[in-house]
Amino acid sequence: MGKALDGVRILDFTHVQSGPTCTQLLAWFGADVIKVERAGAGDITREQLRDIPDVDSLYFTMLNHNKRSVTIDTKHPEGKQVLEALIQKCDVLVENFAPGALDRMGFTWERIQELNPRMIVASVKGFGPGPYEDCKVYENVAQCAGGAASTTGFDDGPPVVTGAQIGDSGTGLHLALGIVTALYQRTQTGRGQRVLAAMQDGVLNLCRVKLRDQQRLERTGVMKEYPQYPNGTFGEAVPRAGNASGGGQPGWILKCKGWETDPNAYIYFITQAPVWVKICNVIGKEEWATDPDYATPAARLPRLKEIFAEIERWTMTKTKFEAMQILNKYDIPCGPILSMKEIAEEPSLRKTGTIVEVDHPTRGKYLTVGNPIKLSDSPTEVTRSPLLGEHTDEVMAELGYSPEQISALRTAGAI
Repeated sequence: MGKALDGVRILDFTHVQSGPTCTQLLAWFGADVIKVERAGAGDITREQLRDIPDVDSLYFTMLNHNKRSVTIDTKHPEGKQVLEALIQKCDVLVENFAPGALDRMGFTWERIQELNPRMIVASVKGFGPGPYEDCKVYENVAQCAGGAASTTGFDDGPPVVTGAQIGDSGTGLHLALGIVTALYQRTQTGRGQRVLAAMQDGVLNLCRVKLRDQQRLERTGVMKEYPQYPNGTFGEAVPRAGNASGGGQPGWILKCKGWETDPNAYIYFITQAPVWVKICNVIGKEEWATDPDYATPAARLPRLKEIFAEIERWTMTKTKFEAMQILNKYDIPCGPILSMKEIAEEPSLRKTGTIVEVDHPTRGKYLTVGNPIKLSDSPTEVTRSPLLGEHTDEVMAELGYSPEQISALRTAGAI
């Protein structure tokens, strides 16, 4: 059985996280991803946050599976010729350099089109066209500029960034969709095109419900599902909402048995309207099912703090897993707060390939995140990340270089 992207060749000029997230996903779907790195150094994350001396870090290995690594000196005239040959052979060039870096290397869009008019050039940038487009951006900067931080946390505290890498990995996922879409359009037009995913744009796309709420706030001055209602105040911008769900079904994080010593002994509980009577029965407040102060969603909104406090009195008598087992019997939406240790040890995630154990020649065995997208006809096999320059000779031979030519280029320092 073939892979979804068999036959697609990606020239990967990405580094750190946003770009490698994108190209790794394409590699998992079967694309041949050729990662171009600097000789002797490579992607900077090879040495960042190392836990084993002189071994590629987990930061690098977990973002570069299923790829091939070549080392080319792109400033060397003969190295530049090798790169031109790769551009002519590949379908997509992916980069997340600082703005203008590719142009300064001599590979403008116009030059790439001369070499290969079918080439798709895909870029991650911090900002799109506008006053900040030349600024360098990292994960937390993107979260702040994209609206996530201002709407995360509690109202009486500062803005907070999320532990999810929505700026880097989130933008990489957006770029992967743009590349696949451009490849599809190329089957109709025969032409390549440029694909841009700006990190600010990607974060904002994931914060769309907050942009929705900004417009609601401007029209009504109040949002009843936010914890600021009814006793708090609303300003001109969407406030931080603590653990409110952001939708029409009120939710909150509640303590479970053991919370005094376990920082993750909590459960997320949603007071979904269709199961309200079941919630009342489970927590021993049967009278709330018919009490006009609690029986309807509208009546409950100004009393949510009291309601969740009562539910928490029940959840504190159960572990998060015991509570889950009971609540799921009644279709009451909830979810345990799982630590990274619990997730790493969860057998079902290993079985589905969401978490994979990989063997590396210098690191040994380690856990990594597998493909989050499952295709029935294109199963993913996660293979280890490449050693620096491991596939240089192999790729050069595919470009038509003889062993003697490869040796001469290496002697000259071009590869």
